[in-house]
Amino acid sequence: MKCDKQKPTLAIYGIKDIKNSGYPVFVHDHNMSFFNKGRLERHIQLERITRKKYDNSIDSHIYELLKTEKLIDVDFDIVFTDNVIGRAFISTNGEIHFEGPLNSDLSLGLEKGKCWWFGKEKEAYVLNHELAHIYSCLPFFGNFKENSLLVHFDGGASLSNFSVWTYKNNVLEKVEYHWDLKTVSSFFNANALAFAIIGAKEYDQHSVPGKLMGFASFGKYSVELENWLIENDYFQNIWNKKSVFFDKAKKDLNIEIKSFDQHNPFLQNIAATFQYIFQRDLVKKLKELQVKTSTDYLYLTGGSALNILANTEVINKNIFKDVFIPPCTNDSGLSIGAGAFMEQLKHGNIEIHDPYLNNWQLKDYKASYTDEDISEVAKYLSEGKVIGICNGNGESGPRALGNRSILALANSKKIAKQVSEEHKKREWYRPVAPVMLEKNAKHFTGLSEIHHLSKFMLLDFKINESKTGEIEGVVHVDGTSRIQTIFNREENPYIFDLLTELDEKYKIKALINTSFNIKGEPIVHNDEDAVRSAKNMRLDGVVVNGYLQMF
Repeated sequence: MKCDKQKPTLAIYGIKDIKNSGYPVFVHDHNMSFFNKGRLERHIQLERITRKKYDNSIDSHIYELLKTEKLIDVDFDIVFTDNVIGRAFISTNGEIHFEGPLNSDLSLGLEKGKCWWFGKEKEAYVLNHELAHIYSCLPFFGNFKENSLLVHFDGGASLSNFSVWTYKNNVLEKVEYHWDLKTVSSFFNANALAFAIIGAKEYDQHSVPGKLMGFASFGKYSVELENWLIENDYFQNIWNKKSVFFDKAKKDLNIEIKSFDQHNPFLQNIAATFQYIFQRDLVKKLKELQVKTSTDYLYLTGGSALNILANTEVINKNIFKDVFIPPCTNDSGLSIGAGAFMEQLKHGNIEIHDPYLNNWQLKDYKASYTDEDISEVAKYLSEGKVIGICNGNGESGPRALGNRSILALANSKKIAKQVSEEHKKREWYRPVAPVMLEKNAKHFTGLSEIHHLSKFMLLDFKINESKTGEIEGVVHVDGTSRIQTIFNREENPYIFDLLTELDEKYKIKALINTSFNIKGEPIVHNDEDAVRSAKNMRLDGVVVNGYLQMF
């Protein structure tokens, strides 16, 4: 490509889905990013603005999105990201039209396409889905470390669902790409039995992974159950014939089951077996790749990298010196990765960012507060109040990390149930996670060192049994907790100050931290969303950019 270092970069993930079904099928989480001289200045996950979860209709909104940020007439380089179903983008009004080249091999970089941009032909490129995932690491960790293994793993990208690359001597090399692990990734997004157990319909598919992972903790893996599932092709295609599963359970295992009751231990064990197979096969594959490539570091990306049980297993096996996973590892970070790829070509380096990047239409949006403000919120929380937080820019990715969070005491199962099931309307088996200072993460786990990925809420930790009573609301049935660790004040000043006040004044060492949204809606984006959602969820109060409003 012609590198003009003076030009900014606009990256777009906006491939059209296979049908206008009213909900995402293959394509979800459209997003757009604007880089300038190695820095990501503006980013949006479309759902945050349209208020439609997993929204994939950026083709209908792109003109207004660009107009509100005064980007219509800016001269930038353009890069699109593709999907397994295609490489073309066309806006609803027809003024933006891009077609990427079709090929049967996975490219090592940008590919020039044909683009019309508001009536003029314009140079534009496409980056494959696989590399866009992998390069979404750069804005959070900097350039890849020497001798690294780069892995993308998801439901389906451009030409694979699992791709492997190495970074050695400043050179990116392709190792392999394929669909060999499609069966295990499908447990979480395309298996009819898993959907039936969770009670999900086709339009729920993008919420199944998190639900299945949480539900799996109630069961136990067994070899016999795995063999039975294999013999029956994991019942992956019983979409319209659930009776086949019931009949086989009776015939082969003498288990009488007539409905998908989530309290049934047999169904819980199936979910646990799905989860076990997934993490076992992933760890096995990564071990083989490490031996094959003799690499020291792992960068793991793609939607499958949101599986915290598997992530934790990878780290605990000490296969690599260190592991890196970005907060927006699913498709919500594809434009970030594509833009970072192009910007690295131009400038050699990408600035390291915090995860709070959703800032489209949030000009000068930042928290301002006093010690008295912190004390007031701490007091209400200590009294058992449930408070929403909407400070500064929103988080990139699907996890709330303190800027778009609901906070409450972590020491009460009753409060945890209230937050999850009453306020958020979530299922009974889904856990809520805690946020805490690093010293308190060490206190609850007994570890001398807390892995840095916990700052993005990407890992599970075993909680010391003698300490579980202090945070019983966030300890899952298997004795673990998905801790978000605040390592220093710079990561999130407001949350750091609040946690410090609670610790020093009330001896409260952790808070529930769950995303600020009710079931079926995206995480809130601005103050209007925050106040409306807080009232709708019947929270006790909401903090907007440092200002507390109690209801």
